[in-house]
Amino acid sequence: MLVVRAARSGDVDGFLALARAAGPGFTSLSLPDDALAQKLAASEAAFDGRLSDPCDCNYQLMLEDFETGAILGTSAVKAMVGIKKPYFDFKIFTFAQASREAGKRFDMDAMLLVNDFAGSTEVGSLFLCDKARGAGAGSLTAKARYLLVASARERFGKRILSELRGVVDEKGDSIFFEHVTRPFFRMSFDEADRLSAATDNQFILDLMPSHLIYLDLLPREARAVIGKTHPHGVNALRLLEAEGLRYERYVDIFDGGPLVSCGADEVRTIRESRVLPVADTHRAGDRRRALVSNDRIGDFRCVYAEMTHDGAQAGLDDEARRALDVAAGDPVRFWIKD
Repeated sequence: MLVVRAARSGDVDGFLALARAAGPGFTSLSLPDDALAQKLAASEAAFDGRLSDPCDCNYQLMLEDFETGAILGTSAVKAMVGIKKPYFDFKIFTFAQASREAGKRFDMDAMLLVNDFAGSTEVGSLFLCDKARGAGAGSLTAKARYLLVASARERFGKRILSELRGVVDEKGDSIFFEHVTRPFFRMSFDEADRLSAATDNQFILDLMPSHLIYLDLLPREARAVIGKTHPHGVNALRLLEAEGLRYERYVDIFDGGPLVSCGADEVRTIRESRVLPVADTHRAGDRRRALVSNDRIGDFRCVYAEMTHDGAQAGLDDEARRALDVAAGDPVRFWIKD
């Protein structure tokens, strides 16, 4: 059985292996080894309730083979972004251009640097090793983040967003970066990506222009990738869209990848999830495949399991109970696809 659980400092070796496998352009994992270790330590402190400010709370999750303990994937939830550290994106606006004398009227798109998502919760860092892909592992690793948010709703923002990796080539180079961002930063894509992950982003405010950037002034190949996700992120985008997150013309300033968002209470898994106590036994009845969590943020755990329920109690088999670390009478939060 696969289980998504709260990351711990002891997961560092598996976490480093995932970061190396992710390759260039995966901003949240493009960090030195010591910084990734610090990320796990900070996540552990957030789960344990040792950080009082939601802006400091970044919850890292690990996908684990429950039987072997092997780390197979990761995802994360940043409780609140854009407050202590600006969360910059480009917002694309459409402007009407008209001249009576010239007999012309047409629309032009332009991008502007914005920090529109201050106080929002970000779900991201979704990555699986090759051998974990398929059989619902990606869905479990993604959807567990929403049951985490639901388990302690007061710790998270009113809006949920996700920023997907944009189009980069096999060397990790971005055509968008080369034509839009590099002229202002005068550094490589990898340097800018790492600096963004490791600093407070003041360098973006210092170097990026505050004026509009008209898309028609960009080469066709650069315009073609704006708002497009990396081929490896197509399935992640589909999962986000199925939850209700929408693309509203916000894009990443480095690779032009899309940002999607919606109200936290609009997220399908959060909205449709329910809480019931665990039954004494795995009762007979219609078994349904359900996403189930222990509904405890401190030692959060989440699995896909066969479940029965009569509206008053949730029936789980012994393996699911062990994976979730729950006993009869303990509450579990579950979501069942209609």
